[in-house]
This record gives sequence, C-alpha cells and structure tokens, in this order.
Amino acid sequence: MRYAYAITSALLLGGATATLALNPSGAQVAQNEPGTIQAAVPKAGAPMSFADMVAKLQPAVVNISTKQTINQPAQANPFSGTPFEGLFGGQGGGAPSRPRQGASLGSGFLISPDGYVVTNAHVIAPGARGATVNSISVTLSDNKEYVAKVIGQDRDSDLALLKIEASNLPFVRWGDSAKARVGDWVVAIGEPFGLGGTVTAGIVSAINRVTGQGGAYDRFIQTDASINQGNSGGPMFDLNGNVIGVNSQIFSQSGGNIGIGFAIPAATAKPIIETFMKGGTISRGYLGVTLQGGTIDEDTSAALGIPKNQGELIAGVEPSGPAAKAGLRAGDVVVKVNGQAVTPDQTLSYLVSNVKPGSTARLDVLRDGKPVTLSVTAAPRPSAEQLTATLNGGEDSGGFGTDGDSDDDGAVTPAEGGTLGLSVQPLTPGIARAVGVAATVQGVVIGAVSPTSDAAGKLQRGDVIQSVNGTPVRTAADLARAVAAAKAAGRPQVLVLAMRGRNPARFIPIKIKG
Repeated sequence: MRYAYAITSALLLGGATATLALNPSGAQVAQNEPGTIQAAVPKAGAPMSFADMVAKLQPAVVNISTKQTINQPAQANPFSGTPFEGLFGGQGGGAPSRPRQGASLGSGFLISPDGYVVTNAHVIAPGARGATVNSISVTLSDNKEYVAKVIGQDRDSDLALLKIEASNLPFVRWGDSAKARVGDWVVAIGEPFGLGGTVTAGIVSAINRVTGQGGAYDRFIQTDASINQGNSGGPMFDLNGNVIGVNSQIFSQSGGNIGIGFAIPAATAKPIIETFMKGGTISRGYLGVTLQGGTIDEDTSAALGIPKNQGELIAGVEPSGPAAKAGLRAGDVVVKVNGQAVTPDQTLSYLVSNVKPGSTARLDVLRDGKPVTLSVTAAPRPSAEQLTATLNGGEDSGGFGTDGDSDDDGAVTPAEGGTLGLSVQPLTPGIARAVGVAATVQGVVIGAVSPTSDAAGKLQRGDVIQSVNGTPVRTAADLARAVAAAKAAGRPQVLVLAMRGRNPARFIPIKIKG
C-alpha cells in the first residue's frame, strides 16, 4: 500500500502541473487551486489548546450511575424428574426468579446552579428485561455524590432531566446548534467506561444526519470526536464553550469508537428539557400506519410506475386509526405532508411526528400512479413501549428475502409458475392454520418458487400473496390477470403484498419473466 500511495501522489502532482500549464488566463480552475484557499489557521480568539476551556467546563460534567435489581429466572434443573434430580442442587422449571444486582454508567451535565442535570434516557433506563432501577446517583468532578430524582424522560428523543438537591453548582448553558457547520471543531466531555472525566476533540462530520431510526428526532450532529460507552448523555461543546449537542450514540460493529458518533442537537434537546422543567410532557402526531421503510427504490418505482426516491410506501393501515378514517390505504405512496416533501433526509415518520396531535395534516398521495389529496387528524402518538408491544405481538417467523429459503423441490415450469415463477393456490382456513397466518387473512398461498425467477430468495413456499399492484388476488387467475395488466402497461415489475406467518405484510417488487 505504501508504494501505491507514492505512485498515486506522483501522478496527481504531474496532472496538476500539466493543468496549470494548459489553462488559459481567466479559465475555471480547481476548487482547491493553490492560492485560492485561505490557510486553515485558528480564527481570532480560537485556542491553540483546549486546556483552558476544558478546565472551565469540566466541573459541570457529571457521572451518572444506577443501581438495579434484575429478576432472573432460575435455571431449570436438567435432571428434574429423574433419580439424579437432587444430586446437583438444581431446581425445577417452576422455580422462583432469583434477583441479582446490576448497574449502569453514563454521563450528564448541569444546566443550573440548583442541580438540574441533562442526560440520555437510556442511561437511567433498566438495563435488561425484568430489571428495576432502584436508585440514580450523580457524582460531580470533586467526587461529591448525590441521589437524583427523575423530573422527566422521553425514550423517543432519548433525553432525560434529573434533579439533585444542592446549590451554587457549576453549570453550562445551551448554544445554537443551528450555527454549527461541517468542519467546525467540537469538544466532547464525558465519563467513558467509568474512568472519570475524559475529554476528546474532533470536528463536525455532518449535520442533520438521518440514522434510519425514524421518529421526530432522527436528526443528529455527527462527529469524529471519540465517543465511547459511558459518554452517553455528556455534552458536546463548540469552541465558545456552549453546549451544541448531547452525545448519544456511536456507530460501531465492535462496541468501540470508529470515528462515527452522534449527538442530539441543542435545538432539539433544549425545548424538551425546558418542557420537563415546567412539569410538562412531550406529545407527537400519530397516523396509525406501518411503513415499508425508506423512500421508493428503483425496483419499487418500476413496479408502481412512479419516480424513485419520491415518498414512502404505506405497508399497512391500523383499522381504527386516523389514517384509516381519512381513507389512506396500504399501497399508497405519501409524497408530501403539509406541503413538505418526503425525502430520505425528511422521512414520513419525521414529518408526521412533528404534527401537533389534534391538528389536521394534508397528505399528498400517489395511488395507482395518480395524485390523491387526503386530510387526516393526527392522534397522540402512543408510547414507545405500546408501539413495541403492537409490533411484536405476533410470532417472528423470519423476514422476507433474508434467508434465501425459497422452495425448489422440483423446478416450476412456466406453465405452473406463470410470468412470476410462482405456483399458487387459494388460501383456505386449513392452509392458513398450516402456514401460520391469521384466519382473517385472504389471498393465495405459494406452493413453489422457480429457482430461476426473481422471486427466488424473496418469497418462499407458504408465503401468502394478498395483492399485486394494489389489486386483491384470491385465485391463481387473479394473480395472472394482475401481472398481465402490469405487463400491458409496460411495467417490468409488480409490487406484491405478501405475508409470512404472523409477521406484518410487506410489499416486495418482483420482476416479470420474459
């Protein structure tokens, strides 16, 4: 690699020399042409060292720890019911749970002299299923420890406000994260791994970074300043010493820092924290829909006959929810909310969550490729726990296209599989029980998938197809007609609404065979 870099550098320098010699006076030049960029020297007032600034700020950064009780079921005795049952001290499967002690560590910062502390909600949350948080402690830089009480916490924004009983404490003020620019220096202070106050510096790598989590707060400041486990909840400072972010997450496959960290912008955090300080709660808009996830990709756009990266696909609609009452359907593509375009950087979930509950939102929708306008009254968004319970209510029998388990017990001929390479039959109550779908589900069940078709790896035997391009299918003939209609319209693919077991139905683009 060392030699490769040396050769590349030589080529680049040679090319630059030739360009300088050939470009006539007044011609457009490279963005980084020598002499056209001001040297990256510290601005007036910027420190050559962060030491003085850190010395002033660090006393306001605190360590947060919790003590938890985890009710862990006792392990069943593998010899229960045998002559060896009593030899190893084990208990039967009905043994009571055995509580054990747990703990968590994180960071936070004081925002008032009378003891208000900002941190992440996950720092003070139970660390395991069945765990209970018994107490929360805040330790200052002078090692004074205080018991904290929770004033407010919000899992969606991952923010929490604590209060300790003290006075004349060091504290820091919020800054304006809207003024942050990519390339600006930032300093992160926290308590990673419980080692004590730790300072790291870096730059703003991106602003308004969307991580794909969805919701009203999927907007982060990305930084390469080292943020490790235990930094969560600590402050991110600009060079003026103002808090422009709350360190929250890292992107890592190993759990260690790889230079991709995320902070909740102050513009997001400050109003939520101020609401908690006033005794208020956080409410957000809710439509009652299931999203396919992500904007329209190339395959889906080809199946629907619409431009790609435009809007998001509705995979399901809650029967009694606001969206259903407004007439929104599965298969609709929402392209705007109150005139704001749905894009990869401005998702439908983000736009809807920021609609005030009780207010009316205008949805611009594409249905069968034609524009439709709907008005929906947003309801209060259920808690994260309620939504999780709803999504995980059924058995998880695997997702689509992840295990490559298409059924190829004998090739499916074109006559059997049609132009999608599928062999299907009507879904009867008996078959529904056998494949694990609800008795109310209607459609056709896949008997086999041609291994040479695009459907292979996306669908498998036992999957249930409910519709094709929005047209319900109940027989093999219905499926054939829907595919023929798409082919006649010049579409190379169809969008199949399919269900596997108790998982939510999903739209899957399938290419039509020649």
